[in-house]
Amino acid sequence: MKRITLDDYNNYKKLNDIVTIEDNKIKIGEKNIIETLEPEKFNLEIDNVWSFPERGKWCTHYLNAKYRGNYAPQLPRNIILRYSKENDLILDPFSGSGTTLIEAKLLKRHGIGMDINLGSAMITMDRLNFNNSENNLIEPEIFNGDARNLNEIEDESIDLIMTHPPYANIIKYSKDNIIKDDLSSIESLEEYYKKFKKVIKEMHRTLKKGKYCAILIGDTRKKGYQIPISFTIMQLFLKEGFVLKEDIIKVQHNTKTRHYWASLSIKNNFMLLAYEHLFVFKKL
Repeated sequence: MKRITLDDYNNYKKLNDIVTIEDNKIKIGEKNIIETLEPEKFNLEIDNVWSFPERGKWCTHYLNAKYRGNYAPQLPRNIILRYSKENDLILDPFSGSGTTLIEAKLLKRHGIGMDINLGSAMITMDRLNFNNSENNLIEPEIFNGDARNLNEIEDESIDLIMTHPPYANIIKYSKDNIIKDDLSSIESLEEYYKKFKKVIKEMHRTLKKGKYCAILIGDTRKKGYQIPISFTIMQLFLKEGFVLKEDIIKVQHNTKTRHYWASLSIKNNFMLLAYEHLFVFKKL
């Protein structure tokens, strides 16, 4: 784990005003225009099916629409409010464009975010650049590193984990410049599961007893058959000693590839995957 400092970010953006993630070019370094820090209407979800047709655009979340695989900020806001309190320490070891960390900051939690892709870590630093002087918000710490090795985090120091890892190689986040050990670049599912077991061990090690780990993960198809990535990962968590608190179905909206697969669905007789699992595990 290498911590990304403000100097690191400022030096990076002098040389790079565009970060390429998968096929998308994402701007950084511009002044973030904030219309509102908080959602206008927000209620905690009480059922185990969540659907957010309109992705929240408060604070800097509106800037992340081009980041493939990002999740609606309503999701981490629900989890953070349900399973933590102010000043708790929140970890996202696959921080991507920073959605979890933005919410941790807004909700006055300490945040730790990490991504194996340096460009993603810089995007997160950029999205966390919003007014702090009047709100007494807590600045998260951002790291560049591998989620299988959280060596800078002490045993049983984390109050909540909220994360959204790659679903094997469905979206290759380092597509043109493959990063060694990037889970999204692994072709073999068996190798993906093998490496993810090490991620789970680190999550279990760093999480406090009695606290929660929430992970959003979905499935894929190969040759017309559904590959249950989510349930395989769930079993790996259970084998590590976690217990399942909730299995929340999160409905998918506005996916980039839906139009392409819709044209093949009837012709090739398969259903589109329109949901993901948000598993909430507890460490006993």
